[in-house]
Amino acid sequence: MSKIADRLRALQIELPAPLQLPPGVVLPFPWVRIVGSRALISGHGPTNADGTLATPLGKVGLEVSEQQAYHAARLTGLSILGSLQRQLGNLDRITAWTRVFGMVNSAPGFRRQPDVINGFTDLIIDVFGAEVGAHARSAVGLAELPFNIPVEIEGEVELRGADNESGA
Repeated sequence: MSKIADRLRALQIELPAPLQLPPGVVLPFPWVRIVGSRALISGHGPTNADGTLATPLGKVGLEVSEQQAYHAARLTGLSILGSLQRQLGNLDRITAWTRVFGMVNSAPGFRRQPDVINGFTDLIIDVFGAEVGAHARSAVGLAELPFNIPVEIEGEVELRGADNESGA
């Protein structure tokens, strides 16, 4: 049985379905790209369990509160974990979260981007533990994000081989 799957169950976390793109939108890239022993994670936004974009939408510090944005960053983390699970087949293949880039759709004057992206970091450390979950990170404010989402996060993880699940 998967250690990470057991941890998700213990935390009562279910991973969301794939993102349901708005009508007419085509994204010509993979959500996760495996290159050697790394998985490169394309930018994800917050989704509901059914894969629809989570609300509220808008600028943090204007239409979206810091607390709502923290929750959006957590939902974004769940979306990323769902994409990784679908691509890898087993989240136990992740041996290290190496790099995370968090983007916050920020209203003028909003400067607490790191606190918002903590919603993602707190989730990853809760699920993977400090040793595997700790990551280098940036948290920046941007003038706009796709679909008016409050948070977008991309990253990279180090992997154990598909035919060596135990790491031995």
